[in-house]
Amino acid sequence: MLLEIDNLTKVYRRGVRANDGISVQVDAGQVLGLLGHNGAGKSTLLNQVVGSVKPTAGTIRIDGHDPVADPDLTRRLCSLQPQAQLPFQGITPRQAIEIMARIRGASRRRARQRTGELLAALDLEPWVDQVGQRLSGGVQRLTAFCMAAAEPGRLVMFDEPTNDVDPVRRRLLWAQVRALGEAGCAVVLVTHNVVEAERVVQRLVLLDQGRVVAQGTPSELRGDSVDRLRLELVAVDEATARRLAGELTGAEPAVVAGRRVAVPIEPSAVATILTWAQQEREAGRVDEFAVTPVSLEDVYIRLVGAENSGTEEVDHAALAA
Repeated sequence: MLLEIDNLTKVYRRGVRANDGISVQVDAGQVLGLLGHNGAGKSTLLNQVVGSVKPTAGTIRIDGHDPVADPDLTRRLCSLQPQAQLPFQGITPRQAIEIMARIRGASRRRARQRTGELLAALDLEPWVDQVGQRLSGGVQRLTAFCMAAAEPGRLVMFDEPTNDVDPVRRRLLWAQVRALGEAGCAVVLVTHNVVEAERVVQRLVLLDQGRVVAQGTPSELRGDSVDRLRLELVAVDEATARRLAGELTGAEPAVVAGRRVAVPIEPSAVATILTWAQQEREAGRVDEFAVTPVSLEDVYIRLVGAENSGTEEVDHAALAA
């Protein structure tokens, strides 16, 4: 294993446990996703891996080396895009990416080549020579991603890389994450966008209050929910939503949040449910509806509870149960 984390614990002042006995492994060529609400301990975990925060207990090994004992080697082995936005005042995306590639040991020719490849792949060419203070938050975020990916270490970590990034370029970014794994890097990806990240990761670790609550492949985490579906609809008003939820409730209750209703359904019932929903829309009681698979986000909310999930989307709380 390229990255081995064993029983890692980080306790801050006043006894706050940011990480509590975390054990995770990531192999070369594998993309691992870290999912958790705000304050679940994801960024603290990454900061300990790169050696900027010292663990209270437990061990970390990167290719057999201790990042605390050998920080210089760790910097060579690891690339990190931090969660905080980097300062780009007075520097262009092209300059920032080339400089970081050179710092990480790329030749001048290699740095220019790799910078050009990433700027083209992420459709950033219109902004390559604009100074940072004139760039949007999304372009700055993509530039920071390129800085970590231009001359990557054997372990590459991205902390919320798609924050502020538009949907088209998010898809392009995921393709580059996938390419890093295919090139043999071990990749750790922290994201809230689990629906999109699911297309990229081989394994997921779900964190809650500093602890691992589940880990495995997307299929393993879904378990019995892998073939489940859910109906989501938006009623014309809250009273109608509650009434429709009563009509839909069967073996499992529907979940109501304002005008939104969500309920798990069996695949065999899809045709009947769609006919019913279409009739309700034609009658003016439903604004919109959709049938979708149970997602990993649903699984996460089931495990940690909607109150701890860090999201207002409470509609899915009971759907993967």
